Amino acid sequence: MKKYVEGSVYKTPTEKKRILLDRLALNTRIVFFLKYIKIVLNCRSLALKGVYDTENWAKTSYDIFQLIEDCGGKFEISGIENLAKLDKPVVFISNHMSTLETMIFPSIIAPYLECTFVVKDSLLTYPFFGPIMRARNPIAVSRANSREDLLKVINEGVEKLKNGISVIIFPQSTRTMEFNPKKFNSLGVKLASKANVDVVPIAIKTDFWGNGKYVKDFGKIDRSKKIHIKFGEKITIEGNGKKEHNQIVEFISENLKKWSEEE
Repeated sequence: MKKYVEGSVYKTPTEKKRILLDRLALNTRIVFFLKYIKIVLNCRSLALKGVYDTENWAKTSYDIFQLIEDCGGKFEISGIENLAKLDKPVVFISNHMSTLETMIFPSIIAPYLECTFVVKDSLLTYPFFGPIMRARNPIAVSRANSREDLLKVINEGVEKLKNGISVIIFPQSTRTMEFNPKKFNSLGVKLASKANVDVVPIAIKTDFWGNGKYVKDFGKIDRSKKIHIKFGEKITIEGNGKKEHNQIVEFISENLKKWSEEE
């Protein structure tokens, strides 16, 4: 996080304590989600006013970052130096566990590069999040027709990359706590190859913020789980990209294994 972090690794300071209100609420998620909703409503207001630009996106994302720390979350973010080396748009490819990474990535990536997400098209019509998502001009896919989704990501993605906007993609079909390489498609690699740009792998472990049973964005908070985010070195796609895809899968798998063992 260029504006907020010194060096290549960020760790939540050991002296950082939970805010009093959250401690009084014991181990519930009440305070966290009340404050989270307040931030999201502010984002929505800015979006409806047409002023939810990259600067405001990064700022409100960082507000959520701070909220997570205030409510007991402990971050360890590494590979930040790999972001600092980037001088042109790339395709970021990450595994997808929870809402957390979607909310936090802008505060880490946007200070370095203009960026947007590949998202499910239904998110654009949600009354609560819809205006926010639309304001950031994402690539929206249906997930109903894989061929149509592929063409849309390639066509719109190439255009965005040509215009200096990096693309963040989660190749898994949905958020899941378990990483399954067989369900991790190569769409991001295909986009990078077509646009002639590099890819940057991201490994994340964000089970601090669980997925809700009925509303995924409002799952349980587990303060015992450290939040890990690691940015790999950029990778240049050669040939059909199969080798590079396997390299990304290995990067994510190895880091998840390491973090699980540490726990």
